[in-house]
Amino acid sequence: MKIVVIGGSGHIGTYLVPRLVRAGHEVVNISRGKRAAYADAPEWAQVEQVTADREQQDADGVFGDTVAALRPDAVVDLVCFTLDSATALVERLRGETGHLLHCGTVWRYGVSHRSPIREGEGTPPFGEYGIQKDLIARMLKAETASGGLATTTLHPGHIVGPGWHPIGPLGNLDPEVWRTLSAGRTLRIPGIGAEHMHHVHADDVAQGFANAVERPEAASGEDFHMVAPTAMNVRGLAEAAASWFSQDADLETVTWDEFRAGAKAEHADASWEHLSRNHVLSIEKARTLIGYAPAYQPDEAILEAVRWLIDHDRLEVERPLAV
Repeated sequence: MKIVVIGGSGHIGTYLVPRLVRAGHEVVNISRGKRAAYADAPEWAQVEQVTADREQQDADGVFGDTVAALRPDAVVDLVCFTLDSATALVERLRGETGHLLHCGTVWRYGVSHRSPIREGEGTPPFGEYGIQKDLIARMLKAETASGGLATTTLHPGHIVGPGWHPIGPLGNLDPEVWRTLSAGRTLRIPGIGAEHMHHVHADDVAQGFANAVERPEAASGEDFHMVAPTAMNVRGLAEAAASWFSQDADLETVTWDEFRAGAKAEHADASWEHLSRNHVLSIEKARTLIGYAPAYQPDEAILEAVRWLIDHDRLEVERPLAV
């Protein structure tokens, strides 16, 4: 097939584009052309690169024309964040493209009431990002159900991989968390540490998209969670991370007010966004319908990312990794 990937040089596309090439597909990557993929691979030499500013082209009403002009059999949209943008693309591709696959998010759900959450059974989202992604997923499902364009939405958890900072044990990007754990110092955690996060390696998400491309009959009209086989809570991830440096995690539970008082606002806000949702997602539907088989547990994926950051002088720690 000829497959157009929109935003293929990002976290997921870094792994997805080479997968699609290895599977024998003709691949076109549409991006702003501002950066290369996070990891190099020989398959990129076979990929056609198209430079386009989606935001500007959406404003001009021509982005759908850019995609349609490539005459793709399938389109993988990794960088769509508003209902208006998604709707415009669907309307332009309807009747011309066989399958549109959209990257959603587990933040289409709000706070957790039941675990694991099955597709479509979470609470209503909060925050503009999650709200828009939920609206897009619902629109795509309705589009296919009404006999229109065949669509599939895949909802990743917190994407992890070498080349960027992972969401850490406190649900934020604060590098001091890793330094504290590596030194065996006391880490203040908000709440009681039982709050969950559901990470996923970027290559596992890529696997899910590739499987859905290969199984359009099973994937059409569906949405799937793309997460690791298990989720980890604050305590578990902190203890695992400390052990990578031959340390025991020394955790002090504090109230959210106390935590905010001792943290930068950006880190405290990120912690609240991640931990208040307390997500644990089911992947049974993806396993059954499209053969999704994630290779990484959350701590394995995060360790790989932390190792890369340390090796490339992007993260300072007190002790070297012992694993």
